[in-house]
Amino acid sequence: MQKRNTQQRRRAIIERLNERGEVAVDELAKYFSTSEVTVRKDLAELENNGLLLRKFGGAVLLPAESSELSNENLSSRKKAIAALAASLIKDHNRIIVDGGSTTSALLPHILKKLGLVVMTNSLHVANALLEAENEPQVLMTGGTWDAQSHSFQGQMAENMLKAYNFDQAFVGAAGIDVERGTTTFNELVSLSRTMADVSTSLIILAESEKLERKIPNIELPWKSISVLVTDSSIPPEAKKRIEAHGVTVMCAKVSAE
Repeated sequence: MQKRNTQQRRRAIIERLNERGEVAVDELAKYFSTSEVTVRKDLAELENNGLLLRKFGGAVLLPAESSELSNENLSSRKKAIAALAASLIKDHNRIIVDGGSTTSALLPHILKKLGLVVMTNSLHVANALLEAENEPQVLMTGGTWDAQSHSFQGQMAENMLKAYNFDQAFVGAAGIDVERGTTTFNELVSLSRTMADVSTSLIILAESEKLERKIPNIELPWKSISVLVTDSSIPPEAKKRIEAHGVTVMCAKVSAE
């Protein structure tokens, strides 16, 4: 086709992506009569602007609400919780990072660690790690994309996890029940439980306000959880009751937002 200027080409890439849901670098290079290097630069810039997600060999549509995962959009509460949780990670650890906005806030801290092996079911986390200068070894669970949790789930993802052993798993929570454990609206809880099974320590990252959510489905019982990292607004009585289940509760100090 006739060559276009940079902005026209990038708009056309988004149009094709919206039509197809996925685009490939080699296909775009042929379509626009340009080099694959130029196309990769286009995709990188479009991703930086929050318009798509790059993957190996191309790009996919941005999952709904994934813009919440950008560091700029994360609340100071989530950032403080993630910073405290990251203090538990040592160089050369083998860790799992579950999909979610609070767990994604670990990324700036993970990028400072050396020799990590990181398994994730999140495209956002995987893409960020693949760009990292510290070059962690990145493993993807694969599986079936779940639009509700914005992550990969299913038997294939579970089997991938079971092939490894990990030092730590970092998992978020939609809700917290002080007597039962973490709760979720999503009925797909098997992957989180597999993460617990294959990890020496399972760390939950959750804001104290999650205690106020009445959610029916138990995701992880307290017996599967080693540490809850939350914020200093957690009521003392709730903290005490959770600790009675053998869980270490770490409270991050949060600056005013």
